[in-house]
Amino acid sequence: MKTLLLVLLVPMASMGMDRISALSMLETGNNDRMVGRAGEISRYQILKTEWRSVTNSARWADAQVSKEVAQTLLDRRVNEFRTIFRRDPTDFEFYVLWNAPSQVLRGKVSRVVAERAGRFSNLCSRRTEPILAVNRPATQLPLAASPMLAKIN
Repeated sequence: MKTLLLVLLVPMASMGMDRISALSMLETGNNDRMVGRAGEISRYQILKTEWRSVTNSARWADAQVSKEVAQTLLDRRVNEFRTIFRRDPTDFEFYVLWNAPSQVLRGKVSRVVAERAGRFSNLCSRRTEPILAVNRPATQLPLAASPMLAKIN
């Protein structure tokens, strides 16, 4: 039974989500009809003015339309990031580009945004270390500091 559980969990532990799926999951739990406190719409929580900068469509509850709008907005922001920093953004920076683009472009991210970016990075990350044996005693587990904690604290 333990072997079956390990076989089923290894693929889940070793693969992260793609960025657009992780963004939808973190912003609304994939709820297409969510409306935020500031009037953000769709599963990606897009401000209406930004939505209209991409399309005149009012189908913000349509998962495919909202994905296309979000992707267009993200492409714009990632291109601006590349122009400034001459590299692609990390998962952490990608989320901040979505949630607070001016913060990441200035290189000063608030603690609240950084905490959410850390959760986003975790959704996207891929495990590279080996899966620990099921019967290994807890006292033998290695203590490793997360490099992401340094960015959040």
